[in-house]
Amino acid sequence: MPSLRPSVCPLRGRVDPRLVRFSAGATACTLAVVLLIMDVARPLSLGLLASQVAVFAFTAFVSFQWSLWAQIFARFIWPRIEPPTELEDARPARFAQFFGFVFTALALIFFVVGIDVPGYGLTALAFGVAALNASIGLCLGCKAYLLIRRSAPA
Repeated sequence: MPSLRPSVCPLRGRVDPRLVRFSAGATACTLAVVLLIMDVARPLSLGLLASQVAVFAFTAFVSFQWSLWAQIFARFIWPRIEPPTELEDARPARFAQFFGFVFTALALIFFVVGIDVPGYGLTALAFGVAALNASIGLCLGCKAYLLIRRSAPA
């Protein structure tokens, strides 16, 4: 029987659901720090937000398995847990990462030009969605992907 432990491959169409939740948790932590320190350490906060934008972009446009959070998961968590019982389609998670990229990129632009209210709003929205996914496994971007795919003509 072949092993269910996936190898790290940028073209792999399946992903461990625990990786998706870990990625959401790491993202939520990063965005929480951004929100908490924006007023007291703006350059550091903007750097963290820019790094999260880059992670979202890489994950959405290149590969979920080669993203920063996936590499941390693969090196420190996978060796200590059982192989996944099943893998999920990576497309919904990558679609969700695309929306995270859009929201945080817009937030970064707003913060850089000095329009903080929409920057805080978009960052808080991205934080809330990531925290929801990390805490109870509800991925709103994944649900949106499935709704769009279902309503699209065949």
